[in-house]
Parts: sequence; structure tokens; C-alpha cells
Amino acid sequence: MKLGIVGATGMVGRVMIDLLEKRNFPLKELYLSASEKSVDKELFFKKKVYKIISIYDLFLKKPDIVLFSSGSNVSKEWAPKFSDIGSIVIDNSSAWRMDSSKKLVVPEINASYLSEKDKIIANPNCSTIQLVMVLFPLHLEYEISRVIVSTYQSVTGTGKKALDQLDRERKKNGNCSFRVYPHPIYQNVIPHCDQFTDKGYTIEEMKLINETRKIMNDYNIAITATAVRVPVTGGHSESVNITFRKKPSINRIYEILSKRKGIIIQDHPKDDIYPMPLYAHGKDEIFVGRIREDFSFQNSINIWIVADNLRKGAATNTIQIAEYLIRKKYV
Repeated sequence: MKLGIVGATGMVGRVMIDLLEKRNFPLKELYLSASEKSVDKELFFKKKVYKIISIYDLFLKKPDIVLFSSGSNVSKEWAPKFSDIGSIVIDNSSAWRMDSSKKLVVPEINASYLSEKDKIIANPNCSTIQLVMVLFPLHLEYEISRVIVSTYQSVTGTGKKALDQLDRERKKNGNCSFRVYPHPIYQNVIPHCDQFTDKGYTIEEMKLINETRKIMNDYNIAITATAVRVPVTGGHSESVNITFRKKPSINRIYEILSKRKGIIIQDHPKDDIYPMPLYAHGKDEIFVGRIREDFSFQNSINIWIVADNLRKGAATNTIQIAEYLIRKKYV
């Protein structure tokens, strides 16, 4: 098993390297690639030094699996080249997510859709993954008709430069000329994730809408979203209002979610226990709480969902896809 990572020096790439070791991923050779300016830099894997190589040099190695985490432009250019030589690409960017010929996969939901023919596999957006992990099992039981989601997204979802902006503003009490965002993020919330579309929604909000429908294989679900950036570094949070076609039982919802692999319920408000990004940081599970009936609308509930966007929202989900391919002997 020869495995390559494109974007190995980035925030998600580094988490991938860490998870490959922690999960004892079955590989024989590991190749780490990044941009030209990072070539020859060194990273560690299992106490061994690995030098960063160019994506072209990685291509020449003919890896069995390539994990991409370097932006959609790189993925659009290089993913087909790798697939043409027989490599399986699992891509973290938005390049292939809405391509009708590519699978958009959360293993707990739709890994069974994969086959040996799939050479480019799309990893969903981080905020989408934690949302569908909760929606899907409830949809099987009660049939979801509408979802209203508001996100509270960590600066790590933007990348290292956004984290640098927050750190600099924190140290200088907000007085900092270095900006990734159009406004200060320290002691602020910005209702602006990614670029705005002509319809007034941001690209991030449209990802939540379109990717959720594709993963759940139901384009009749009405979904609306508001995505907000908050000065947090540990994960994404989501306030979700769900309307079902059938009358739900709160006790049954607890039962469904508590039995679902990858989901942990934290819901004891009287004891101040509920999901928070501070405690989701560094964990692979999706944390769910504040589950309650929406008394204002028929067949509806409110729910609060938190997850580490660099783990299950990105690196963990990618590696789980690769592990599934190996188990099924598609590699």
C-alpha cells in the first residue's frame, strides 16, 4: 500500500498524518507532498522523518491512494492525472462534490455506494458532515421535510492564515492590519463564510444545502442555511431546526442517535451538560444535545450539533473512506 498526501503541511494534512499513525493505517510507503515552497521541509510520521516532495514527484511514485487537501484548483488539475494512472483520489476540496459522476461520501451513511470503478471520491464540506451524520438516521425514521441550520464555524475552517489573524488580534486587542476576513474576528462574529452568490447566500451556505441533499439522496428536502464565523479554534457548532413528515418522539430520537456509531449525546442541561467546541476539539465523534420539541411548528424539533471540523469534518472522514476501500479490497 503506497499512500500519498497532497497538502501535507496544511492544517488538515497534518491531522491526516497524525490520524494515520493513531489508527495504525495499513500502509507500506508514505509520500508527503505540498506546494513548491514547502518542498524539502520535514515532517514526522511514526518517529521517522519524511521530506516534502512536489506533486509531480508524488505522481511519479504511482501511489495506490492519494488524499488531497490543497484546494479545488489543484484537485481539478491533478486528481484526473492520478486517476488515469490507477490511483484512487479522495479529495477534500469542493472540486468534485457536486459532480454527478463522483460519489460524495460519509462512510456511516453511503460508503456502500462505492465500487472499484470510483477513482475520484469527494469528501463533503466539514459543516455538512456533522449535519448529515445526525439528519440521516432521523430521516430514515421520520422522513425530513425541512431543515433550518445556522452554523457557528471555527476559524480553522478557513485555514492557518485565519488562525494567525485571530491570534494577532487577540494579542493586540483587535488592533491588527493583517486580515484574511473583511473584518476583525477577535471578539466578533461574522455572518460571512466564503463568497456571496447572486442570491444573497454564501457559497458555504449553498454547500450545506446541496451537499446534504446529495449525500442523503433526497432532493425534496427543503433546506436553508446561515453560516457564521466565530472566534473559536476547536470546532464547528450548528443550531438545527428539523421538520418531519411524521410526528417524532423525543425519546425515540434519543434512542436512534445513541445507537448510531460516531455520535455521542451530551444532553443534561440542568447539570450544564451540552456539546461545546472546547470539548469536541481533537475528537472524532459528533456531539449532540439540546434535543427538544419545537412547540411553534408541527412535527418539528430543535437540536445542537458540535464537531471538530479538522477531524470528522475533514481528515477523519477522508481516512475512513480509505479504510473502507481497503476492507472491500477495492485497492
